[in-house]
Amino acid sequence: MEQDIKKQIVGILEKDCRLSAEEIAVMLGKETKEVELAIKELEKEGILCGYHALVNWDKVDDDTVTALIELKVTPQGGDGFNKIAEQIYQYPQVETLYLMSGAYDFLVMVRGKSIKDISLFVSENLASIEEIQSTATYFTLTKYKEQGVNLTRKKQDGRMVITL
Repeated sequence: MEQDIKKQIVGILEKDCRLSAEEIAVMLGKETKEVELAIKELEKEGILCGYHALVNWDKVDDDTVTALIELKVTPQGGDGFNKIAEQIYQYPQVETLYLMSGAYDFLVMVRGKSIKDISLFVSENLASIEEIQSTATYFTLTKYKEQGVNLTRKKQDGRMVITL
Protein backbone atom coordinates (compact mmCIF):
# COMPACT_ATOMS: atom_id res chain seq x y z
CA MET A 1 0.00 0.00 0.00
CA GLU A 2 1.30 3.41 -0.94
CA GLN A 3 2.59 5.29 2.14
CA ASP A 4 1.29 8.66 0.90
CA ILE A 5 -2.30 7.36 0.70
CA LYS A 6 -2.05 5.97 4.23
CA LYS A 7 -0.82 9.32 5.49
CA GLN A 8 -3.71 11.10 3.79
CA ILE A 9 -6.23 8.65 5.25
CA VAL A 10 -4.79 9.12 8.75
CA GLY A 11 -5.06 12.91 8.36
CA ILE A 12 -8.67 12.67 7.22
CA LEU A 13 -9.70 10.28 10.02
CA GLU A 14 -7.93 12.40 12.63
CA LYS A 15 -10.19 15.33 11.70
CA ASP A 16 -13.39 13.28 11.39
CA CYS A 17 -13.41 9.58 12.27
CA ARG A 18 -17.10 9.30 11.33
CA LEU A 19 -16.32 9.34 7.62
CA SER A 20 -16.88 6.05 5.84
CA ALA A 21 -14.29 4.34 3.66
CA GLU A 22 -16.49 5.23 0.69
CA GLU A 23 -16.47 8.95 1.58
CA ILE A 24 -12.70 8.90 2.07
CA ALA A 25 -12.25 7.12 -1.26
CA VAL A 26 -14.22 9.87 -3.03
CA MET A 27 -12.11 12.54 -1.31
CA LEU A 28 -8.89 10.85 -2.46
CA GLY A 29 -10.08 9.71 -5.86
CA LYS A 30 -9.45 6.05 -4.93
CA GLU A 31 -11.47 2.84 -4.88
CA THR A 32 -13.41 2.07 -1.68
CA LYS A 33 -11.76 -1.37 -1.38
CA GLU A 34 -8.31 0.26 -1.51
CA VAL A 35 -9.23 2.64 1.33
CA GLU A 36 -10.77 -0.19 3.39
CA LEU A 37 -7.59 -2.24 2.97
CA ALA A 38 -5.41 0.73 3.94
CA ILE A 39 -7.49 1.35 7.09
CA LYS A 40 -7.19 -2.32 8.11
CA GLU A 41 -3.40 -2.16 7.59
CA LEU A 42 -3.17 1.06 9.62
CA GLU A 43 -5.11 -0.57 12.47
CA LYS A 44 -2.97 -3.73 12.32
CA GLU A 45 0.24 -1.64 12.37
CA GLY A 46 -0.94 0.23 15.48
CA ILE A 47 -1.06 3.57 13.66
CA LEU A 48 -4.83 3.91 14.01
CA CYS A 49 -5.26 3.05 17.68
CA GLY A 50 -8.92 3.91 18.23
CA TYR A 51 -11.80 6.13 17.18
CA HIS A 52 -13.01 8.71 19.68
CA ALA A 53 -15.46 11.55 19.91
CA LEU A 54 -14.12 14.80 21.35
CA VAL A 55 -16.57 15.67 24.14
CA ASN A 56 -16.83 18.96 25.99
CA TRP A 57 -17.52 17.38 29.39
CA ASP A 58 -18.08 20.79 30.97
CA LYS A 59 -21.37 20.96 29.06
CA VAL A 60 -22.38 17.40 29.94
CA ASP A 61 -21.27 16.85 33.53
CA ASP A 62 -20.35 19.75 35.82
CA ASP A 63 -19.21 17.34 38.54
CA THR A 64 -16.23 15.97 36.59
CA VAL A 65 -12.79 17.40 37.39
CA THR A 66 -9.67 17.14 35.22
CA ALA A 67 -6.13 17.60 36.49
CA LEU A 68 -2.63 17.62 35.07
CA ILE A 69 0.00 16.09 37.32
CA GLU A 70 3.73 16.53 36.94
CA LEU A 71 5.82 13.67 38.27
CA LYS A 72 9.53 13.65 39.05
CA VAL A 73 10.84 10.09 39.25
CA THR A 74 14.01 8.12 39.86
CA PRO A 75 14.06 5.34 37.26
CA GLN A 76 15.61 2.03 38.32
CA GLY A 77 17.58 -0.07 35.83
CA GLY A 78 17.63 0.06 32.04
CA ASP A 79 13.85 -0.05 31.54
CA GLY A 80 13.04 2.30 34.42
CA PHE A 81 10.80 4.87 32.73
CA ASN A 82 8.81 2.20 30.88
CA LYS A 83 8.35 0.19 34.07
CA ILE A 84 7.06 3.22 35.96
CA ALA A 85 4.79 4.21 33.06
CA GLU A 86 3.26 0.71 33.04
CA GLN A 87 2.40 1.08 36.72
CA ILE A 88 0.82 4.50 36.20
CA TYR A 89 -1.26 3.89 33.06
CA GLN A 90 -2.96 0.86 34.64
CA TYR A 91 -5.12 3.15 36.78
CA PRO A 92 -8.53 3.89 35.21
CA GLN A 93 -8.34 7.55 36.30
CA VAL A 94 -5.31 8.08 34.04
CA GLU A 95 -6.48 9.33 30.65
CA THR A 96 -3.13 10.47 29.26
CA LEU A 97 0.48 9.79 30.19
CA TYR A 98 3.55 11.34 28.57
CA LEU A 99 7.27 10.98 29.24
CA MET A 100 8.61 14.55 29.08
CA SER A 101 11.87 16.41 28.79
CA GLY A 102 12.54 19.32 31.11
CA ALA A 103 11.87 19.98 34.77
CA TYR A 104 9.74 16.87 35.36
CA ASP A 105 9.64 13.36 33.90
CA PHE A 106 5.98 12.46 33.38
CA LEU A 107 2.84 14.44 32.66
CA VAL A 108 -0.34 12.65 33.71
CA MET A 109 -3.88 13.74 32.87
CA VAL A 110 -6.53 12.32 35.17
CA ARG A 111 -10.28 12.72 35.49
CA GLY A 112 -12.22 12.31 38.72
CA LYS A 113 -15.51 13.07 40.40
CA SER A 114 -14.09 15.86 42.55
CA ILE A 115 -10.91 17.64 43.59
CA LYS A 116 -10.85 15.44 46.67
CA ASP A 117 -11.19 12.32 44.50
CA ILE A 118 -8.15 13.32 42.45
CA SER A 119 -6.19 14.37 45.55
CA LEU A 120 -6.80 10.95 47.11
CA PHE A 121 -5.72 9.26 43.87
CA VAL A 122 -2.46 11.22 43.87
CA SER A 123 -1.69 10.65 47.57
CA GLU A 124 -2.76 7.00 47.77
CA ASN A 125 -1.73 5.71 44.35
CA LEU A 126 0.86 7.87 42.63
CA ALA A 127 2.80 9.12 45.66
CA SER A 128 3.02 5.56 46.98
CA ILE A 129 5.07 4.41 43.95
CA GLU A 130 8.62 4.11 45.27
CA GLU A 131 10.31 5.72 42.24
CA ILE A 132 8.18 8.89 42.37
CA GLN A 133 10.09 11.71 44.07
CA SER A 134 7.48 14.46 43.85
CA THR A 135 4.16 15.43 42.34
CA ALA A 136 2.61 18.77 41.35
CA THR A 137 -1.11 18.79 40.60
CA TYR A 138 -2.88 21.43 38.51
CA PHE A 139 -6.67 21.42 38.22
CA THR A 140 -8.19 22.63 34.96
CA LEU A 141 -10.62 25.50 35.35
CA THR A 142 -11.77 26.10 31.78
CA LYS A 143 -10.93 24.25 28.58
CA TYR A 144 -10.83 26.64 25.65
CA LYS A 145 -9.33 24.40 22.98
CA GLU A 146 -8.63 20.68 22.85
CA GLN A 147 -7.08 18.61 20.07
CA GLY A 148 -7.31 21.58 17.71
CA VAL A 149 -11.01 22.19 18.38
CA ASN A 150 -12.31 25.44 19.90
CA LEU A 151 -14.58 24.45 22.79
CA THR A 152 -15.98 27.91 23.41
CA ARG A 153 -18.41 29.73 21.22
CA LYS A 154 -18.08 33.47 20.96
CA LYS A 155 -21.25 35.24 21.93
CA GLN A 156 -22.83 37.07 19.02
CA ASP A 157 -23.06 40.80 19.49
CA GLY A 158 -26.78 41.52 19.13
CA ARG A 159 -26.35 45.24 18.74
CA MET A 160 -27.14 46.87 15.41
CA VAL A 161 -24.39 48.66 13.55
CA ILE A 162 -25.27 52.27 12.89
CA THR A 163 -23.12 54.38 10.59
CA LEU A 164 -23.47 58.07 10.02
